[in-house]
Amino acid sequence: MTRPLYVVKVGSATLDRGTIHTELAALVARGARLLLVAGGAVGIEQHYAALGRPMPELRLANGDSVRYCPPAEMTHLVDAYERVTLPGVEDGLRALGLDVFTAVAARGGLVTGRANRPLKTVSPEGRTRVVRDHRAGVPVEADTARLRALLEAYDVVCLSAPVRDRDGGAPLNVDADVLAAALSNALGADHLRLVTGTAGLLTDPSDPASTLPHAYQGEAARYAGGRMRQKVRAAEMALEGGSADIAITGPHTLAEPAGWTRFWRGTAPEADLELLGRTVGVPSVSGDEHELAAYLADWCAERGIDAKIDAVGNLVATRGTGDRSLLLLGHLDTVPHHWPAEWHEGELHGRGSVDAKGSLAAFLEVLATADVPADGSLRVVGAVEEEISSSKGAFHARDHYPADAVVIGEPSGSDKLTLGYYGLFKLRVTAWVDSGHSAGMDAVSAPDALTEAVASLRASVLEQAPDALSALIDVRCETGRERHRAVGILNFRVPPGADLDALREAALSHGSGAVEITVERATPGHSGGRTSSLAKVFSRAFGQAGVRPRFVVKKGTSDMNTLATTWRGVPMVAYGPGDSALDHTDEERIGAEEYRAARSLLADAVARWFALPEGSR
Repeated sequence: MTRPLYVVKVGSATLDRGTIHTELAALVARGARLLLVAGGAVGIEQHYAALGRPMPELRLANGDSVRYCPPAEMTHLVDAYERVTLPGVEDGLRALGLDVFTAVAARGGLVTGRANRPLKTVSPEGRTRVVRDHRAGVPVEADTARLRALLEAYDVVCLSAPVRDRDGGAPLNVDADVLAAALSNALGADHLRLVTGTAGLLTDPSDPASTLPHAYQGEAARYAGGRMRQKVRAAEMALEGGSADIAITGPHTLAEPAGWTRFWRGTAPEADLELLGRTVGVPSVSGDEHELAAYLADWCAERGIDAKIDAVGNLVATRGTGDRSLLLLGHLDTVPHHWPAEWHEGELHGRGSVDAKGSLAAFLEVLATADVPADGSLRVVGAVEEEISSSKGAFHARDHYPADAVVIGEPSGSDKLTLGYYGLFKLRVTAWVDSGHSAGMDAVSAPDALTEAVASLRASVLEQAPDALSALIDVRCETGRERHRAVGILNFRVPPGADLDALREAALSHGSGAVEITVERATPGHSGGRTSSLAKVFSRAFGQAGVRPRFVVKKGTSDMNTLATTWRGVPMVAYGPGDSALDHTDEERIGAEEYRAARSLLADAVARWFALPEGSR
């Protein structure tokens, strides 16, 4: 499971508040890698005050003042970070049990920058002069190999200005927000957070409640003044560089979305496609679903829908409290990627657009507009970890959210209904051989032994389930002093009705002193047929839309199989927009009209299900 990377810039005024340390620790507890960029204004002031040294400043033509950083001052600036700011960060996070690495970015060339051009300033007498020794610049290169190694070795890596000058000489002071954006781009971060003292970017600086919740490229600069201009500049840099999930957060917190300004790469072609675009725009690789779940829970709350994130991280949104319950079960996660969502000629390109955020977005929009009767309940669950073998979210839904009928959110295409899926039978096969030269007479290597065991296993399982599909999906070898070992994962897709107990018995019979067989997963296939009440309401909805539907049983596996392990007699189908042939490919995309057609047909099917007379569901 991929560990998400957060780059978080926190100013020194916020670092002085203990709450931010707790929030950073919570990110680490969720499994994130964390690169913290520390601002230093307060620490610099404290250090200069302790030295009794005045802080030199320059006044610019626009009236702003900047810290003057000639070469002689850079030593004191570095000392301020290394003696005040960074030790404070380290102490605060270590008190929470975190292992922390801190450094100014110039040390060892972790980040290298380019000096700015000479600065035009205004003297106290009002005269214009050009300052050429001001050591300020912009970051242009990061030592990503070393930074990634540090991120794997420590819970938190914290960097600060200044950076090394690529042309030599004293280090270069750089803006901390811009440094964070540059690091986010260089490392391909999943999330960039720029923490500020206000509730995000305010459209009216005099009104602390005037947060701009969403900003598209080029829109935010008109609201930014003072220090906020650099944060907006950094956010725009990150958008251009491909960072997919960017927000200015506050006041002095990164935990409350109500105080966020989130940045998006581009607007949807029409307002009714906005949720789809934003859902795809928030990265949610398996294990990193929290940010998307929180965004969608907030979307639901704005529409008066009861929504929460449950104990395993699922999004759970519900309307109605009646006994007649319909569950729409989608999933939040995607396979790994770093691919910002973008609209092109009426199609949304991006990881998860088909598998299966299009389905989840349609579920939520139907939930928001459905006429749920007084005796009914309509629930949407966005499950975690569907794309990996744990299926943790679906198992939790199976055990906690019972329903009278279920629609699984997976791409079928707007004109097809999926009635079932093959099951999954996964084996771990381990073969040993004694150490020895593989070129000897009749010598058998560990891979040889594994290959022979896999062939025998495959034949035995296929004898029990001739329609199953099999593939050896992983192999690794280990060399020891006394034994060599080869391990393979043998995957079978088994049709509905296959006898898993018989498959298990056939597989385990191949175990011996030199071969070990472990059943990693045994999930049965499931197919409900066309005659269930749920399939019938979809058929009528297809007819109303003038669509001649196709009914399929897919050879993949979905969360339908997980529910079917214990749910008996519950009608289940899978439906959602998109071409499943594009799943997990670099061509993954979904068309606006395809999405709209599926959303409309789903809404009709849901309404028809609630309209069924008692006893016919």
